[in-house]
Amino acid sequence: MPAQTPAALLLLLLAVREGGAPGAEEPLRPPARIGVIGAGIGGTAAAYFLRQKFGRDVLIDVFERGEVGGRLATLNVDGQDYEAGGDVIHPQNLHMKHFAKDLGLSTLQRQFSPLGIYNGDEFVFEESSYYLWNLIKLFWNYGLNPLRMYIWVQEILDKFMRIYHYQSHDYAFSTNEGLLHALGGASFMQLLNQTIEEAMQEAGFSQKFINETVTAIMRFNYGQGASVSGFVGVISLLGVDPGLWSVEGGNKLVCSGLLSASKAQLISGSVLSLEEKTRQKGRSGDPVKQYDVTYHSKSGLTTELYDIVLIATPLQPEIAHIAFHNFSPPIQEFSRHYHQTVTTLVHGHINATFFGYRDPSQFEPSSIFTMENPKLFINGIIIVFPVKKSARKPPLGPPVWRVFSHNSLTKEQLNLLFSSYDFIEEKNWLAYPKYNSQESVPPIILHDQMYYLNGIEWLASAMEMSAIAAKNAVLLAHHHWYKNLDRVDQEGLHDRLQAEL
Repeated sequence: MPAQTPAALLLLLLAVREGGAPGAEEPLRPPARIGVIGAGIGGTAAAYFLRQKFGRDVLIDVFERGEVGGRLATLNVDGQDYEAGGDVIHPQNLHMKHFAKDLGLSTLQRQFSPLGIYNGDEFVFEESSYYLWNLIKLFWNYGLNPLRMYIWVQEILDKFMRIYHYQSHDYAFSTNEGLLHALGGASFMQLLNQTIEEAMQEAGFSQKFINETVTAIMRFNYGQGASVSGFVGVISLLGVDPGLWSVEGGNKLVCSGLLSASKAQLISGSVLSLEEKTRQKGRSGDPVKQYDVTYHSKSGLTTELYDIVLIATPLQPEIAHIAFHNFSPPIQEFSRHYHQTVTTLVHGHINATFFGYRDPSQFEPSSIFTMENPKLFINGIIIVFPVKKSARKPPLGPPVWRVFSHNSLTKEQLNLLFSSYDFIEEKNWLAYPKYNSQESVPPIILHDQMYYLNGIEWLASAMEMSAIAAKNAVLLAHHHWYKNLDRVDQEGLHDRLQAEL
């Protein structure tokens, strides 16, 4: 019956447009709305990657109770802004490099800063402005340990760089331990479960070098000694590599730039709770899980419904007290603590006699790392420069020093450190976890479509680690939503991708 063929074709086309013939599986719809809690580097990077993966039509809301940037922040001293949070970026941090380039941000190279290592009584090592003389002194004090450390750390970094290859091929990991194992296998897991001191002893480094140099670096970067886990210790050691850089105008500009590029809506308010909701959707009436996010803003108490939620703020009660309602099984409590560190910017003259100098004119160090000593009330101190290149001229008066300490500096302590000072600005941070090699790492997947980014900080806390966690969580969310699990938790990725090349 040829005359009926057009009508049959039309009915077939209509069936396809409406989702297929009766009994066919309903096409997977894209998510309508995604919520991101936190507008630091992790949250804004997540919004940026969400837009790339889920397209232009999904609505993305980013919640932030404070300033965009989170722990990337500046303080103003005498009319100039200085970094008060995360301040330097490693040259091999590829996500941060891509962000800066994509957002059109200018960069600044870290300026050379002669280093002194202080034990509480005297300097055990001091650099000068003469490069060759510094090499001679390093060799005299520590033999080949500094060179061996550079090679050792670089070998670990080379394995860690695999993450960019995996993520460029859309591979994701459902646990932070799984991610770490995929990068370095058993050797990386061992680093996670031993201290940096134990790892370096095992690798043959001298105890003198560990006590004086490695411990001092840990205290300066993380406010904790050589008892931190081996992996976070390696990340800390990267902080003394050459080529470190920052964003002109402040590293927080990366966060505001990513937020703008994502075209997400910023909601200023504190998230109070999340609750699982089940809705009946689709022709089949299958239950669909969604999440109510209740938050408090200037408009009062509000609740919004989301298909996917990414949490990009530490879930510790002292940082973000978010309640989880109606989840089965219940969301675990995050009782482990973050480490308090105080950043104090001081515009003044250093008191060289405090560090054992009789003649202040002979005092050269502009960055001072400290060893373990109960009487020391600082972890480190360094001369810092404004975040704007145009303001980075040699100061006519005293420089600005950034002091790291466990607690706020008293007037008596400031008078010991400085012979004179005028401007002081302080920032009290719960900056990074209290690292313990025996503690487990928090999960990434909290619920079916709820992901936690900040668990990666228990591997190591850094801007790039947050960006990696953001990309991983977004890939996980995308694969789970579209039921494309062949790129989640795959074994032997390095060998497989090498073979493909």
